[in-house]
Amino acid sequence: MVGGVIERARWRDVFGHAEFRALFLAGVLSVAGDQLARVALSVLVFDRTESAGLTALTYALTYVPDLLFGPLLAGFADRYPRRRVMIITDLARAVLVAAMAIQALPLVVVILLLVALQAFGSPFNAARAATLPVVLPGDHYVLGKAANDMVVQFSQVLGFGTGGLAVVAVGTSGGLLLDSVTFLLSAALITFGVRSRPAPTPHTDEPRRSYFKDLAAGTSLVLRTPKLRALVALATVAGFYVTVEGLAVPYADQIGGGPEAAGLLLAASPAGAVAGMWLITLWSPERRMRLLGPLALAACVPLVFCALKPGLAVTVLLWALSGMASSYHLPASAAFVQAVPDRQRGQAFGVASTALKSSQGLGILAAGLLAEPFGPSTALALMGAAGVLAAAAAGAAWARARPISTDF
Repeated sequence: MVGGVIERARWRDVFGHAEFRALFLAGVLSVAGDQLARVALSVLVFDRTESAGLTALTYALTYVPDLLFGPLLAGFADRYPRRRVMIITDLARAVLVAAMAIQALPLVVVILLLVALQAFGSPFNAARAATLPVVLPGDHYVLGKAANDMVVQFSQVLGFGTGGLAVVAVGTSGGLLLDSVTFLLSAALITFGVRSRPAPTPHTDEPRRSYFKDLAAGTSLVLRTPKLRALVALATVAGFYVTVEGLAVPYADQIGGGPEAAGLLLAASPAGAVAGMWLITLWSPERRMRLLGPLALAACVPLVFCALKPGLAVTVLLWALSGMASSYHLPASAAFVQAVPDRQRGQAFGVASTALKSSQGLGILAAGLLAEPFGPSTALALMGAAGVLAAAAAGAAWARARPISTDF
């Protein structure tokens, strides 16, 4: 800050923070491995059952557990040292994914392990999200989050795009073992690259509340604040357009493709998101906030055209356009985190993450149920049309709430 004016951060300023570099690389490793594992699990379930509904159900289970574990476990990031929380949960997930690679396991056991895996993800993500604003103060955080989200999306492109080829090369068990290694590497980066800090403390004149009172306070903060409610509503629109991920394998089969085609389809949306986030960082903050609603709506429109069952190339383009519009999540999530006090960031993030992940899981589940009688292409079109309506409502809520705040 110079003369009371906050200076705009530069990319080299952000990457000059050693702790951010460690968190950044850890996120890339974890996300790329996760996408590879999702491809492996989708192929495994579809090969065993030949059911689009069960394939989507299994994929949905990577999101649905957040409905319970998001608010219940995210609060650990506000009660214990966040670095320790990240390391322990990374190690636990490495063990769980390695166990999922055992070929003799029944499918139901693999699904139960998947649920446990997602449970450990909630406190990790909350701790990491709450740590970033401490490591990157002020405008450095906004630009750092942009860099983080762009590369996380790119790692999804890498994980999805090579996932089909990797499954062909090393099998589903090999893909899951590779994911286990990414968790171990992430734990090592955090151990040696992130400084240990004490757990956040309440105001000095306030006693430490019970865990469940903290949980209720974080939930209440989000529910009673109009701008936070509106931002969460915009985030949940993702539940409609994320359905392309859950139905990519059966959709690829419907248009005559295999695992390689499914990998390309899965990579399309995050590839578009990378481009969209880069473009949105070039806009003024005012313009970003103003266009949150229209961009949420634009993320759903391309799915409607899946009803026409276009070929692989056209579908990849449509899904990439959807991903590009989904970049509205970057300014929306940055505004959300910065509006919450540090001592409540973990819990508030858990509430928002629960809403987002639950909407994604339930959306994929609904799309899978629709795909059974109508087929994947029609199911995606129906979800896209419903998403347009939901985005319009969320955009209207944001337009009403935004004038209340002047901090954007």
